[in-house]
Amino acid sequence: MADTLLELAGITKTYPGVVALDNVSLRVMRGEVLGLVGENGAGKSTLMKILGGVTEPTAGVIRIDGREHRALTVSGATRAGIAFVHQELNLFENLDVASNVFIGREKLAFGPLMLVDNATLRARVAPLLTRLGADFAPDTPVETLSIAQRQMVEIAKALSVDARVIIMDEPTSSLTLSETERLLQIVADLKASGVAVIYITHRLGEIMTCADRVVVLRDGRMVGELGREALSHAAMIRLMIGRDLKSLYVPPREAPRAGGCTLTGVVTTAFPDRRIDLSVRHGEILGLAGLVGSGRTSLARTVFGIDRLIGGEIRLDDEVIAIHSPRDAIRQGIYLVPEDRKRAGLVLEMPIRENITLADLLHHARLLLIDRRSEARVARAQSATLSIKAPNIETQAVTLSGGNQQKVVLAKWLSMQPRVVIFDEPTRGIDVGAKTEIYTLMRGLADRGVAILMISSDMEEVIGVSDRIAVMHEGRISGLLEREQFTEYNVLRLAIGQALEPTESAA
Repeated sequence: MADTLLELAGITKTYPGVVALDNVSLRVMRGEVLGLVGENGAGKSTLMKILGGVTEPTAGVIRIDGREHRALTVSGATRAGIAFVHQELNLFENLDVASNVFIGREKLAFGPLMLVDNATLRARVAPLLTRLGADFAPDTPVETLSIAQRQMVEIAKALSVDARVIIMDEPTSSLTLSETERLLQIVADLKASGVAVIYITHRLGEIMTCADRVVVLRDGRMVGELGREALSHAAMIRLMIGRDLKSLYVPPREAPRAGGCTLTGVVTTAFPDRRIDLSVRHGEILGLAGLVGSGRTSLARTVFGIDRLIGGEIRLDDEVIAIHSPRDAIRQGIYLVPEDRKRAGLVLEMPIRENITLADLLHHARLLLIDRRSEARVARAQSATLSIKAPNIETQAVTLSGGNQQKVVLAKWLSMQPRVVIFDEPTRGIDVGAKTEIYTLMRGLADRGVAILMISSDMEEVIGVSDRIAVMHEGRISGLLEREQFTEYNVLRLAIGQALEPTESAA
């Protein structure tokens, strides 16, 4: 860490009527982990696009090893040893893991046809996957991998170029606790070998674990830098949003009421030999924790009617209900906010108005024709209620920030009188300010009597927001925790299938 590897000096980027970056300067030392934090729209992505050669700065310079550049190209950044691990996965699903890692850099087997040497590619990828602790092989088709596993492929791709600076943008957004711990160990190994890491995340606990310094952006400006000794959640949040943030947990206005959604002996297609008993009451937020592959999302998909219910029964307010499709669940007032909002929660090319009313079109139809005035009335009301930041309701969903996209998904359901809402990773890829808004909305729904089931891999979130926590392990509920039992240790023990200590027995 004795010398500067990379320096951005006075970087400014303007678009017509918008200043995206305003005189931002930062430096990255050899062998250090620099945390880069800020709310969505703070300028982090624009700054990294400039560093990656995707965008040219309006003003300022980039210095690499003391050599000055007014701008970089994508190939120039790669040659300089700068690699990215993107939050948005950039993989070819029809290819295997090795082909994705070395896409554009394939080794050819010379002969009559000059074919790609797949054997060599797979041999080169194998140690990278071992280093990451991945549980899949180099020849595994990407289309068969989970979101978490695909994120591992992105990380392997960055490691394969022997980079000197690796920019990690929300690298753990789809990873479990154990996978996150493994990644943070990899970050430590990279640091020890002299590689610099720029670590961008909304999970401030990870920053506390791995960062040597933190740079904070707000509204396109650098508003502060914190050394290791000054790092704290409160200090980072204060700089990010310009004020102190209250504790995550807000208790319910009144005790949860009887009834709600009860699962008895439920069997899912993912674990046909396991039975699930679980109940989420009206007026409570029940957190559902567990490792990736434990069956949480499969359970949510079954309750919502996406996956087939193999056995058992679902009760809503003590009445057995039949759910064979999402339409059945919607009719019962059971709604799902999916983990991947872009692929499963929104039609990105549609405007806000159409996304909000899409699931309830019959209520906006006159003689089988859509009443756009009715749509607009509901969309404006929901946009105002949820404080969706957009020029108007005709703005395409694809142009919105992650937090505002999530609000549009919520608006779709809130206009339809929900009784049960399942949130699957509700704040994945969302900044700290927008997270607080989502938590407030969830608590508001619960206080109105809605039963909330929140699936989350973020330990701080599941402990900080839930009224109770249910933990899954290999397709079954391994334990249920009341608030006085909430500790990371207890959640982790249940998540790996172990019983709690005798003094901390689960309810």
